[in-house]
Amino acid sequence: MNEVQKQPAATPAVAKSRPWLSRLFGWMKHGPAWLAKLYFGLFSSAFTREHRSVLAGIMKYHQIEQSQEANWFLLRRNTHRLEKGLLMRPMRDVFALNYIEETMTAYVQASAWIAQGADEAERTEWQWAHDVLAEYFRVTGSHPTIDGLRERFRALADSVMEGGTCKPYHRDLAGEPPVSYDQMLALAHRRRSVRWYRPDPVPRDLVDKAIQVAAQAPSACNRQPFVYRIFDEPDKVQALASLPMGTRGFKENFPMILAIVGRQRAYFSPRDRHLIYIDGSLSAMSLMLALETLGLSSCPINWPDMKDREKKVAKLLALDPDERVVMLMSIGYPDPEGKVAFSHKKDLDRIRSYNT
Repeated sequence: MNEVQKQPAATPAVAKSRPWLSRLFGWMKHGPAWLAKLYFGLFSSAFTREHRSVLAGIMKYHQIEQSQEANWFLLRRNTHRLEKGLLMRPMRDVFALNYIEETMTAYVQASAWIAQGADEAERTEWQWAHDVLAEYFRVTGSHPTIDGLRERFRALADSVMEGGTCKPYHRDLAGEPPVSYDQMLALAHRRRSVRWYRPDPVPRDLVDKAIQVAAQAPSACNRQPFVYRIFDEPDKVQALASLPMGTRGFKENFPMILAIVGRQRAYFSPRDRHLIYIDGSLSAMSLMLALETLGLSSCPINWPDMKDREKKVAKLLALDPDERVVMLMSIGYPDPEGKVAFSHKKDLDRIRSYNT
């Protein structure tokens, strides 16, 4: 038996030095929640960075809310809530009474922001909110709250009540989907985590095309609480690639690396703290599939929540207190001489069940 085999299973360092903590771990399996709170409050700082980022995000959210700056996250959330009300079957004659005034306030602030001069991305976001609000006020019935806001919107929108096309619509379901199941399955099999790349530079326009696909991924209330930070300068690529675990021995051949950075400022409550990871990962999967269609390959790289690495990446990326790295990803043209892992996937019966 070699040295590695002789070693016992890993246990927390504090449990080794304090036997009573081992008993505490056992109680925590079925005990009250306060035991876990006690342990992570007194003996472990594992969640400290998440606590700090969530609190910083909530503070940033309310700071924006109380300023004259457009609160795009609030406007996006409430616009999507209105959309869901507009597509209900049957649609209620009156709805959104508990947030329509808040939505109009955010819309007015965004309109003032647009009037001062804004980029095209902000204008398209505003247009979406405008069109959904126009449809909402067009189809909802009379109510004291809605009637007053309807008149306010009419005056602000210069009497244009029909709006444009950025509102709930019927998909064109005629004909077959543009991609068949067999094609999709083949693409899923083709996409592997690639660690060996050709030295060729990666065209930014191709990456931008892939990100356009990734942007279509679903996101809770369409807030899309993340950004892609992309690096293709060799020194910066290596600086970032050296931070996570699991890249030793092959990071030197990365031609490009990106970081998906989540922003907790998108949320007003700790209840939504996991959404940066969920939404960022949904987008990442679409990105990786899109890259394959463009002849590029990728490798998602796990980001460990470790104090020293968090400090280094925060400095390297100049992260705000509420920003967290969701994952890293290398991108490049695959080296045909480089192998990929077989990575056997679990059988269908092991990963799904119905009504159980």
